[in-house]
Amino acid sequence: MFLITAAHADGAPVSSGAGFDIMSFLPIILIFGVFYFLILRPQQAKAKKHQQTLTALRRGDRVVTNGGIIGTVTKLVSDNEIQLEIDDNVKVRFMRAMITDVLSKNEPVASEPVVKAKASKKSKE
Repeated sequence: MFLITAAHADGAPVSSGAGFDIMSFLPIILIFGVFYFLILRPQQAKAKKHQQTLTALRRGDRVVTNGGIIGTVTKLVSDNEIQLEIDDNVKVRFMRAMITDVLSKNEPVASEPVVKAKASKKSKE
């Protein structure tokens, strides 16, 4: 009357569970390795580059905020606050971390003009 019979493994070895098998954890270790190299490491590099960009801000740089506002840096108020001019005589203060991109960098001002003298062949004679 029963259509399903009980399956008995009479000759199968019994696992005691005391042994550690590294091969069972190998897929999990590989998944974490791929996760690190494809996701975490590029994100860390991107964050480091963004932080370097923010620390290199100076007056005259044209920047874009995370809200899409384009402006020119007019003043570095503090370590984490800047002042942008978004239109003529319209100045707004932003957190430095809200800057997403630098459109154009202002050239650093040289204290003295550097003139490179080229030595000609006639002056050597």
